[in-house]
Amino acid sequence: MKLGIVGLPNVGKSTLFNAITNAGAAAQNYPFCTIEPNVGVVAVPDERLDKLAALFNSKKVTPTTLEFVDIAGLVKGASRGEGLGNKFLSHIREVDAIVHVVRCFNDDNITHVDGSVDPVRDIETINLELIFADLETADRRLQRARTAAKGDKKAEDEVKLLERIIKHLEEGKPVRSMPKSEEEEEKIKGYFLLTSKPMIYCANVSEDEAGSENDYVKAVREYALKEGSETIALSARLEEELASLSEQEKYEFLSALGIERTGLNQLVSACYKMLNLISYLTAGEKETRAWTITKGTKAPQAAGKIHSDFERGFIRAEIVDYETLLECGSFAAAKEKGKLRSEGKEYVMQENDVVIFRFNV
Repeated sequence: MKLGIVGLPNVGKSTLFNAITNAGAAAQNYPFCTIEPNVGVVAVPDERLDKLAALFNSKKVTPTTLEFVDIAGLVKGASRGEGLGNKFLSHIREVDAIVHVVRCFNDDNITHVDGSVDPVRDIETINLELIFADLETADRRLQRARTAAKGDKKAEDEVKLLERIIKHLEEGKPVRSMPKSEEEEEKIKGYFLLTSKPMIYCANVSEDEAGSENDYVKAVREYALKEGSETIALSARLEEELASLSEQEKYEFLSALGIERTGLNQLVSACYKMLNLISYLTAGEKETRAWTITKGTKAPQAAGKIHSDFERGFIRAEIVDYETLLECGSFAAAKEKGKLRSEGKEYVMQENDVVIFRFNV
C-alpha cells in the first residue's frame, strides 16, 4: 500500500516523513525543498507479533509494511503547471491514498506560503487544484465516450457516469464524496482521478499542543467530516524526537505527556480504517508474521497472500483467536480445549485470526 504525503510548502510534510520513516528527507524552511518524491517503507507497529514470537520462540518476526511517499509542496495554480504542479500531480496519481498534512500551529519563524495560518483555506487550495486536474481528465474521457456511445449501451452508461462526475467536481466536491454503486466505484478506479483517492487530513500541531485539539484542528475535523474523510492530530516535531528513542523510552515520554499513541500508530490505524484493511497472523518457530488483506476476504484468497499454491490447493484453514491462543499457550493446547476451528472456503477472515492453512497441490 502506497500513501502520498502532500500539503502546501512548509506545513511539516518532510518533517513528518522523516519522523515516520527515518529516511532523512531534507526539511528546510523554503518551498520545493523536496523536488523528487522521497520514498520510505515503514513497518506497521503491531504488539501482537512480539507476544506471539515470544510464545513460539520464533526465529524471525515480519510485520506488514506501508510505503510513504513525500511529494513536493503544492501551490495555487498547480493544475496549470505552476510551481512543481505537473510533477506533483503525476506523483499523486500513483498512490493508493493521500495523507494531507495541514499546518495547525503558529510560528513566526516558519514562513507560510500564503502569509497566515488558515488550515481550511490551505485544504481548499490543494483540493481545488486536484479538482481542476480531475475536471480536465474527466472531460477528455467524456469526449471519447461520447464518440463511442452511438448505439453502444456500455459507452452510453459511461457517458452518464462521467457527466455525473463532472457535475460533482464543478460543485467543488471531490469524487470520493460522490454517491456511487460498487460497479461505478470499480469503473472510476480505472479513471485514476486524484479526488477519488481516500484522504486522511493530518493536522500538524506544535509540540506544546500535542495530545490536545486547538481551534485549527477542530476546523479541519469539521471539514473532513463533510466529505467523509479521516482526521488525525499530531506534532511532526514531536514524532521526529520520538523516532530516535527506544520503545521503552517512547512509552515513558508519551506517558509523561499524557499521550496514548504515537502519531505513526494513529496514522496506521486511520489508513487501515480508510482503506478497509485488516491483518491476520501466522505464527511458528520459523516465523511470526502479519498479512494485510481487505476486510471481507475469504480464507482461500487470504492464503493466496502467502503463496499462490496455498490458494490453488486450499483444503481448510485452522484458526484460533489471538487472545485465545495466548491463553492456551499453543495450537495443540487450543485444539485440545476445542478452541481451534476448522474453516472452509467460504470463511471470511477476521482481524485477530491466527491461522494455519492446509493445502494440497
